[in-house]
Amino acid sequence: MFNLTWEFNLKPTATQIAVFEDSLEQCPKVYNSALKECKDGYNSRKCQINSCSKSSEYIIPADGSLPTYSSQSKALTAYRKTSPALQRVNPALLQQTQRLLEKSFVSMWEQSHGFPRLKKKGALRSFNQRQLGTTFPQGNRFKLPVISCIKFWQDRPIPQGAIVKPARAVRRSTGWYIMLTLPWDVSIPDTIPHGNPVGIDIGLTNFVATSNWLLIKTTRFFAEAERKLKFLQKRVTRKRIGSNNRKRASEKVALLHEYLANCRKDWHRKLSHQICDNAGMVFLEDLNLVGSKAAMLAKHCLDPGFGQCFNILEQTCFKRGVYFQKVDAKKTSHLCPTCLNETGKKELSERVHSCHHCAYTTHRDVAATQVVLKRGLAALGHRVNMDRMRVNSWKSLRSNNPHAFLPGSVNNFQLSSPPWGISLLPKVDFLITQNLFKLDRLSLNNLSELIG
Repeated sequence: MFNLTWEFNLKPTATQIAVFEDSLEQCPKVYNSALKECKDGYNSRKCQINSCSKSSEYIIPADGSLPTYSSQSKALTAYRKTSPALQRVNPALLQQTQRLLEKSFVSMWEQSHGFPRLKKKGALRSFNQRQLGTTFPQGNRFKLPVISCIKFWQDRPIPQGAIVKPARAVRRSTGWYIMLTLPWDVSIPDTIPHGNPVGIDIGLTNFVATSNWLLIKTTRFFAEAERKLKFLQKRVTRKRIGSNNRKRASEKVALLHEYLANCRKDWHRKLSHQICDNAGMVFLEDLNLVGSKAAMLAKHCLDPGFGQCFNILEQTCFKRGVYFQKVDAKKTSHLCPTCLNETGKKELSERVHSCHHCAYTTHRDVAATQVVLKRGLAALGHRVNMDRMRVNSWKSLRSNNPHAFLPGSVNNFQLSSPPWGISLLPKVDFLITQNLFKLDRLSLNNLSELIG
């Protein structure tokens, strides 16, 4: 089974928007009511027998059972028959809300997450319509339960006969969107290793460095717009709580955040396609991104969006038939890619790799990518020779690629030997490139600089 998710921009009417808003308003109430019942049940079991507080603890008989998902679902079904507000909402949404609470408790018990919290007004921004099982009609309309037919912008065609299982409606600052999941009963074979191998290393100075000398500077979308974001957030705090002015000011902040997220995602997608253009195998470090967000450089690590870039790169490799694999990231910057001797830990300000064993000198990030490449090929069972480079000549290299480095110098420091070589594929020319990725300037107050 293979699933594809299609996202479209909805064009709901005023009546349909009111139904959407009412559903998102009633679901938090059901969630908070069920959570309060669970809290009362737990508090009644943790108090002492001789000192139970009647004002702060809800007393449940000793033979009474604690609330569960099944018992709360039965109570909700009975209460919905007497509540006009809940009768306007799809009952499947209410059941999913209680299922969300159950998942929160399971995460608390199994994954050591915190105790579930009450949902504020407007906290929920999406809801699911599961098990639709309807054939997608040809046109720009789609039928949802309770809401009836709704229009959407069909920017790309959908194959005929596609069956929509779940559908998710999402509210964003720019409008309403729908995500349709289309299952296909097909089996896709795994991608086999082939073509040119590429090792990838990420960093703060160079967002991406590849083993074929592609160095891309980090574009900090949040840092460039932080001043304007601070100005907009200050305007929100100066408005009276609950007023329309505060609501309009909050919408401007949400618009800026969504704009930054879209710019970052668009940059990641273009970058992933740039990497896959001249690669048949991609090897990436298996990093612990959760630990980096709590370090001293947390803002600098979260702004580029490393995790999102990894996911998009993996999806792009899958769509384009490029082999993707993660390798061990331990001591990739401590080892020499030529002799594999440990050169010691380097400071962040030290940008040149220089081995005192084999006199190999190159860029620090490029040396790390070469180690990643060697580990990835070794995992596939190939023998790698990093001492020579399989190219016809430096003259043919410069003629084929005008952006290639000149022999003997890279970024104003000298090379004692060619950057790297591989004896895996016969008669393959590797082009050394630098900053081939280009991106247009963004329009939000010079939000980013030209990459290249």
